[in-house]
Amino acid sequence: MKLKNSILEKFNSGEFEYKGAKRIFELLGVKSNFEKDIIRSVLNELESDGVIVYDNGKYLLLEHSGFIKGVLKGNERGFAFLIPEDKTLGDYFIPARNLNGALNGDTVIIKKVAASRTGSSDEGVVTQILSRGVKKLTGTFQGENGFGFVIADDKAFSVDVYVPFKLNNGAKTGDKVLVEIVAYPEGRKNPEGRVIEILGKKHDLKAEELSIIKNAGYELEFPSKVLKAVKEIPLEVSEKERIGRRDFTSDLVVTIDGEDSRDFDDAISVVENKNGTFTLSVHIADVSHYVKRGSVIDAEALSRSNSVYFPERVIPMLPFELSNGICSLNEGVNRLTLSCIMTINANGEIIDSEIVEGVIKSKRRLTYTVVQKMLDGDSETLNAYADVKDMIFTANKLMLVLSSKRKKRGNIDLSVKESHIFVNENGKIVVEPRQSVTAYKIIEEFMIAANETVAEYIYHLDLPFVYRVHEKPNEDKLAGFVNFINALGINVKWTAETCHPKDFQSLLESVENEAYYGVVNKVMLRSMQKAKYFTENIGHFGLSSKCYCHFTSPIRRYPDLTVHAVLKGVINGNLDFNYYNNYVGKVANVSSENEKRADEVERAMDDYYKCRYMRSFIGKEFTGVISGVTGFGIFVELENTIEGICRLETLPRGSYTFNEKTFTLSSNKWSFTLGERVAVKVVGVDFSTRRVEFLLTEKFDG
Repeated sequence: MKLKNSILEKFNSGEFEYKGAKRIFELLGVKSNFEKDIIRSVLNELESDGVIVYDNGKYLLLEHSGFIKGVLKGNERGFAFLIPEDKTLGDYFIPARNLNGALNGDTVIIKKVAASRTGSSDEGVVTQILSRGVKKLTGTFQGENGFGFVIADDKAFSVDVYVPFKLNNGAKTGDKVLVEIVAYPEGRKNPEGRVIEILGKKHDLKAEELSIIKNAGYELEFPSKVLKAVKEIPLEVSEKERIGRRDFTSDLVVTIDGEDSRDFDDAISVVENKNGTFTLSVHIADVSHYVKRGSVIDAEALSRSNSVYFPERVIPMLPFELSNGICSLNEGVNRLTLSCIMTINANGEIIDSEIVEGVIKSKRRLTYTVVQKMLDGDSETLNAYADVKDMIFTANKLMLVLSSKRKKRGNIDLSVKESHIFVNENGKIVVEPRQSVTAYKIIEEFMIAANETVAEYIYHLDLPFVYRVHEKPNEDKLAGFVNFINALGINVKWTAETCHPKDFQSLLESVENEAYYGVVNKVMLRSMQKAKYFTENIGHFGLSSKCYCHFTSPIRRYPDLTVHAVLKGVINGNLDFNYYNNYVGKVANVSSENEKRADEVERAMDDYYKCRYMRSFIGKEFTGVISGVTGFGIFVELENTIEGICRLETLPRGSYTFNEKTFTLSSNKWSFTLGERVAVKVVGVDFSTRRVEFLLTEKFDG
């Protein structure tokens, strides 16, 4: 290691840059073959690490070489794109002939080359594979005489995996399997693997579900050491644990969640005071009391970072005994909390607050449906919940106050249609738009208020923390959105530098009654940056919030658990500053990456369920709105939230040109752009790509 660091220092100083091995030997005074072999091995190791490259007989540092390091994103047609490690660079196209054995997910080094046809500088050739990205994958087993292949579910992995007979684990043709890649043989196109799990038969719903889950790298079961540790946690709150905590057990505290919710990590209490102010208490499950820092449960929770939700199952961050048991704020039992008590004036301003360790006893487990019925004046529901109805109306009043305040400061309220996917009592998949009701808004506003209060509290103490941040829109993406808006005849004067959340809010309000309102919502969302976890407070653009964090869901999000740990360290005067100063960065990075992974697998599962649902409508016609336009076709979104594609070759005959600035696909006779209404026929579903196929039957606009 000492020799390696010494040689690297000489590269960094420039002494070894653009030198061949012979000259490096001379500079080091190395003469014996034994010493030369040692130096060569160090040079090879630095090259394998992607620190230096060897080009035209010379060694040089990667950053000075013109070579680029990154991760490959494959395509089912065999080519790939390099996503550079340096985020200031754009993506590079890698033709199949230039991959040199590299596959989807691999970390590689490429050399820029001029494209043979276009002369583009954004094309490359793989010169080195630093590491393989795919260790396991799911797919369909195809048996042959004495061997087999696994055809990957992920079409980005464009080659089949060769499986020798002795490694097939009894798999038969048509089985969905999990295969582990054991070798990437040189001189052979196909990697070699062994079947480690048979998931079921192709097209079986449960097998396909497992395939999506396993392909994303998720484990359904917790490690035995975690389950063993969970057994040592008490099932009830003891009197000893209540000592030193604020007692809220006599307060009117309720939970409000969906009908199918099983874990409850937030509860509320609202009082309207005689002076016109409100007291809002947001009680959050004190998960960190049970999940101790550095424990095996804590380590597993961080590795998962979040719970993952599918139509028919959940992959929880914490074991059931915690998430649905002692940590869940179940009705009628004592539970430990971290509580944020806020005093809010008639203008929605939080004029006083405190954060305390508490103990509550939820009086009612309410659902959004029940709360909405109360707000709608349903007499039967009001009678059944007479003990909490007054507080619900007070909560609604406070929600309107908070919502008005956020609207004034410029909160962007994107009304993108969400899907509600479930299996009904007859075992049939149902896909419908998720209904937005006032009851959701109550909890949303209260949780935002608590998250902001906690974030501001820690920010002013200047302590290590995990913030939830949302940056301003990217300049290029915003330019694309502005082009789209201009094409609709709407002129905007702001730029990526000058834009404010209020600008987006005003734009949405101006098109609220237009047919293309939903598409404007969707394109606006695509132009936004993705929110992430970060150790510095840079604000939350979408919420128009100067300071924000995630505090309210420690059962299903690890950053919230870390926020709780820091808060409790402050409350109890025992915060390990040095530990958390180093730890919060790891939490932010790991949680942000795992959130992306969860989003992708949840979307993949939803798309699969939608394909299963639409399979029964093949041949039927629907009306929808053009929700996407590309050079290879148009995407259409139906009223039920399902999106499908009308491929270019199925559109009315003509020579089409795609204008990426206006999102328009046009020929001499036809033109298709975002927001236009069309009629389509369902002609098929492609389970391999999880995409519904449409045929255009009528165009109503333009």
